[in-house]
Amino acid sequence: MSKYGLLLLLFTLNHSILALDQNTADKQSQNPPAESWQSVVRASPYWMSQGAFQNLVTLRRWVLTGAAYCEQKNRHVLFNTRATFLGYIDDGDSIEATQKRLNRERARLAQEGRVEHWTPGASDRIGYPFALSCNQPEARLDQSLARYTGTEPSARLWGTWDGMRIGQDDDQVSLHDAIVQVYQDRVTQNRISLPAEVLSTLAGKTLIESGGRKQAHSVADARGVMQLSVSALNDCELDERFHFHRMAQVDCALRLLEQNHRNLEPIFNATFGHLPTDKASDLYALLLIQAYHGGVGRVAGLMRDPETQGAAQYFARHHERFSAGDIALGLIFHNLGRNQLGFASLYYVIDVGIATQVACAAIDDLPGCPLDSN
Repeated sequence: MSKYGLLLLLFTLNHSILALDQNTADKQSQNPPAESWQSVVRASPYWMSQGAFQNLVTLRRWVLTGAAYCEQKNRHVLFNTRATFLGYIDDGDSIEATQKRLNRERARLAQEGRVEHWTPGASDRIGYPFALSCNQPEARLDQSLARYTGTEPSARLWGTWDGMRIGQDDDQVSLHDAIVQVYQDRVTQNRISLPAEVLSTLAGKTLIESGGRKQAHSVADARGVMQLSVSALNDCELDERFHFHRMAQVDCALRLLEQNHRNLEPIFNATFGHLPTDKASDLYALLLIQAYHGGVGRVAGLMRDPETQGAAQYFARHHERFSAGDIALGLIFHNLGRNQLGFASLYYVIDVGIATQVACAAIDDLPGCPLDSN
């Protein structure tokens, strides 16, 4: 190649590189970082909740069961405001390195037009697109199920509580059998009116809340197999020495569910009572589960407080466009960051549903399970 040709080639390459750099800069200027993840949520119209429930079920099932893109635990999966899967990254050697990879992927997705907005995350700040870590060892449903069903011998129990006796020292029972007996005794005594279908929900809740661990103790000071707060345990008038007593925990949980049901039902009916019977029943069951996690007052506020009721009013008017799951999820999603509603609240009902399916597949004749679950 002649000297002139070589110079021409170098000029062309430099020009191309400059053009690529300018193109990248143009794309970045067209997709500058959003102010915050909350601003992305607030900018999301309510109709975007269509199909979001099943999308998030898929993602959470990957995490909880180690399936699909979460077969390798050292990954994060990214998703948008409709819980649509966007891609994944392999984790870095440190939390900081992983966060840098996530932020590069977020910017790239925005540059390619896969998302309209993006915002970088940090150790103390959530980024967008949102990300889920596949590495959640506390969410091992197989181990939780073994404790719940008693195939893990150390998780079996016997004892007495408030006039009830369960098992014997030499004939201990599973946590599941204990829950069923406490429920049946309290129904017979007319102390609760919850339908038997609540037993499948309690199974799923136990798998997610505590994994069947008697001494489970969260950073928020929730205690025992039912992960009850100290205030809830005090409401049940339990002395502190009984806070981790499994029969007492189940008894208290049933009592709280009964109270939540009585408080939530009239508020729900005022907003969603006109929905078709099956959809209303499904939605109410989901919101009752949410009330156990975040408190009945917080869930009631989603339907009646001026700051948070906008989503409920929209979904009530246009319910035919959404599944019950979409509505339950949308009520939380469009109010994230308000009234202490965070991503744990967003995932809770879905995680309980996934765990309930696992319990239904493992336990014969569990009330509340679909007929084809076993």
